[in-house]
Amino acid sequence: MIARRGLLAAPLLLAAPALRAQSFTLRQDLFVAPGLREGVLIRWGDRVTFDAPDWTPARPTAEAAAAQFGWDARIVALIPSPEASDGVPRAVLVVAHPTVDAAMAFPGGRDIPAVAGAMQGATLVNVARRGGTWVVVDGGFQNRRLTAATLCRIGTDGGPAAGIVGVTGGCVTPWGSVLLAEGGAAAWVGRLPGLESSTTGMLVEVDPSDPVSVPVKRAAPGRFGAVDAAAGLAADGRAVVWMVDGRPGGYLYRFLSNDTAGARALDAGRMAAARFEGGSLRWLPLPEGDPLAAARGVGATALDQPWAVALDAQRQRLCVATRGGAGQAFALRAAAGDLASETGIAETLLQGREAPAQPPARRGEAPTPVPAWPWAPASLAFDGAGALLVGTDRGARPGALPEAFYRVPTEGADRGQPSLLMAVPVGAAASGAAVTADGTLLAAVAHPGATPGANWANPATRWPAFRADEPPRSTIMLLGR
Repeated sequence: MIARRGLLAAPLLLAAPALRAQSFTLRQDLFVAPGLREGVLIRWGDRVTFDAPDWTPARPTAEAAAAQFGWDARIVALIPSPEASDGVPRAVLVVAHPTVDAAMAFPGGRDIPAVAGAMQGATLVNVARRGGTWVVVDGGFQNRRLTAATLCRIGTDGGPAAGIVGVTGGCVTPWGSVLLAEGGAAAWVGRLPGLESSTTGMLVEVDPSDPVSVPVKRAAPGRFGAVDAAAGLAADGRAVVWMVDGRPGGYLYRFLSNDTAGARALDAGRMAAARFEGGSLRWLPLPEGDPLAAARGVGATALDQPWAVALDAQRQRLCVATRGGAGQAFALRAAAGDLASETGIAETLLQGREAPAQPPARRGEAPTPVPAWPWAPASLAFDGAGALLVGTDRGARPGALPEAFYRVPTEGADRGQPSLLMAVPVGAAASGAAVTADGTLLAAVAHPGATPGANWANPATRWPAFRADEPPRSTIMLLGR
């Protein structure tokens, strides 16, 4: 049985050659590469705020859900806290909750919109390493839930707007805020009474240090429903934000602020879209209006479902993943190392591969191992050594491989060669990762058991507890040696 909120203390040391795993045998529950041990940090229904009630999944209420960890999960950011006098490592973990599948979340499968709106949004929790384990700080003063009822404002000086919905990705910014991308907002308009489409589908900027701060919805970077975002600093100190729209034939966008990075930086700036020609990159300025139509109009390069973007600030390397077809990940570098440059270079880092279907094993025979290689990369992050952490999610498309997390070096002899870290249970997505200062990997296992046709009474798995009276639960896992 996995401990509820703990992990062995030893650092992960992701670069160790022993993690290389070229194939594995399919299974219905979690698979962890040899040499790693797993723990659980937080799961759907666990308390977030100090006043959260016990989780009663068979009797859900909006009030309880608004104080508990949400149904779905995607890691957005891990923000180290300043070192304290006691020497205990601390951080703030930010997790998005994009969706709520009524069939899996509610007994009987009947949607309860008010409860669903409280189960989605985002979670911010204080985490700390105590007694050799990383734990959620119960009653942490920065613990917070953002839901469809959260009051926001439009722009720094704008009017009020209700609700944060459909958060599919985001990032931490160099100026200390967190950006949440409402890429799934369209699915909530109509599902939640009173939700206005004109105030959704934006980047939402949140101050993770202040639990009573009002989130700000940013209209200047566009209202096109970006599914993920990354942020950096130009050489002159201006804010740079990259976004992807998740559409078949979608685009990579860049927002460059008019002013120096800070609390008001995203109030005004210029939008551009990427054009790739061979190994070169050029940013094409966009006129005002719909960014999708503008990108198409200026001749930006259409991508096959661009789904994730991440910046390695130390090495000034931006990586983008597409999940259409087998998917791919490519790396971008700006000319002269200035993220505001109008040109740069683009190189393919990883080409997805679809594993061949395996025939069912005959009685008494072991299943045939399948090649471990990413297909449909859907989340990206970097570890301390600059390697890319890739999580896969092909959605409802069938395939021989389960979704999984891989580590992909971006330099050296092993550049572009993935190593399997963890395969997630049936029906789940490998949905975002982050690495602590001591090398522990945090990995989001989203909506396990949610295969086509599955429901509350008959999920494809009951991981992680495997209890007949408990539904499967999205979980933030911890991996260490």
